[in-house]
Amino acid sequence: MPKTRPPLTLYVQSHKAVTTFYRPSRPVLEGAGTPSADVGPTDETTAIGEQAFFLSDDQARAVALVEELAAQRGYTVEVKDVARVGRLERMMTEVLRGASNFPVLVSPDGVRIEGAEHFTEERLCEMMPTEMPQQRAFTYIKIRGGDLDAVRHAMLGFHEVREVHFLTGDWDAFIVLEFAAAETSKRQILDFVTQHIRSMGAVVDTSTLVPEVSVTKFPI
Repeated sequence: MPKTRPPLTLYVQSHKAVTTFYRPSRPVLEGAGTPSADVGPTDETTAIGEQAFFLSDDQARAVALVEELAAQRGYTVEVKDVARVGRLERMMTEVLRGASNFPVLVSPDGVRIEGAEHFTEERLCEMMPTEMPQQRAFTYIKIRGGDLDAVRHAMLGFHEVREVHFLTGDWDAFIVLEFAAAETSKRQILDFVTQHIRSMGAVVDTSTLVPEVSVTKFPI
């Protein structure tokens, strides 16, 4: 489970609407010379105004996306409506200086995303890096001269091989391995490399790096 981190602040700007309801005038008692039924709105009618705040759909979508990704990646989000705070408080909020397009998402270190059109999964994940739930490893490979296309095709046939890069220099190739279980041990990873990669006829040597912790900005 991702660790809980300092909260991000999401500033939205709701729209205010005033809804007015009419209360009918008090009924007049029978025998007073006027009908007993309500007479509808008159000068005596009391108008009751109530303020209602609502978010446009683009802002509401941005809020939902931020909250969903934050929950997945171990972050908390504080949503603040600038339309409901005082003008002086808004002017004193340094982080919103110059902001004109809401919503605005601000990270603890001051990085921000402004405008609903910029609230994409990629941008939000970049702002909320998190530990990867899978175990990755990186293997350098020395290949005996031959058909590199055949080697590439054979490596990509393994589900655990996520990327293959051909290099110049001491090593001929570099592959990225990914294992579904985060608790996959280093021994299990090395077993896979020796049994499936190093045993290939064209492979002369391998060297594998297994990170202790992996953090990603990409969607998971």
